[in-house]
Amino acid sequence: MNKRPILADVIAVVPAAGVGSRMQAACPKQYLTIGQFTLLEHSVARLLAHPAVKQVIVPVSNDDGWFDSLPLAQDSRILRVTGGNTRAESVLAGLNAIHHSEWVLVHDAARPCLHPDDLARLLAVREYSKVGGILAAPVRDTMKRAEPDKTAIAHTVEREDLWHALTPQFFPHQLLTACLTRALHEGATITDEASALEYCGYHPELVSGRSDNIKVTRPEDLALAAFYLTQIQLQESA
Repeated sequence: MNKRPILADVIAVVPAAGVGSRMQAACPKQYLTIGQFTLLEHSVARLLAHPAVKQVIVPVSNDDGWFDSLPLAQDSRILRVTGGNTRAESVLAGLNAIHHSEWVLVHDAARPCLHPDDLARLLAVREYSKVGGILAAPVRDTMKRAEPDKTAIAHTVEREDLWHALTPQFFPHQLLTACLTRALHEGATITDEASALEYCGYHPELVSGRSDNIKVTRPEDLALAAFYLTQIQLQESA
């Protein structure tokens, strides 16, 4: 009988240097709270709940005035580093702080509703892929493309084979570092970590994830995230 391979530990990077201007809040969105904890704390906790995730690196801005006041800052499993002006630069700063990990997770600081089943499925990618993969959800709604610089519909976009990219995204450490470095050096548009691999000719796996793994970007998202997170916590405690 074949035994499943023993998989090495994983390090996660959670970029938290953004300002979240669309939230119209007094602090960056990652420091808004659900219950007693910030979105950043919830997002990090969802990762550390998996036994394979041993460390989380959090790139923050130079003028961050919130992180050090969190209990998170005193956790030996958390490493704070200085992020960059863009998400890609912040992720690269986190990657450069990793010394002993073959694989790395990258997760949004304002995505607090990651379900443990989704994380487990994503981590299993390393059993069959050398490129890695991302959590993603098939597009269900009708998609419209607008006319350039207008709010009028140009045409309907065929939704077949379209997916919403989610996080975490999970790649070999050296491969992601090389692809991000090249993409930034060549001025490529990098919207997520997978796009850096795509730019360099790789094709990461799409791992079907839950649609309640939302990213808080607008004020109305906060209440919805609180509801979803409560449901997950109730399931875990049942």
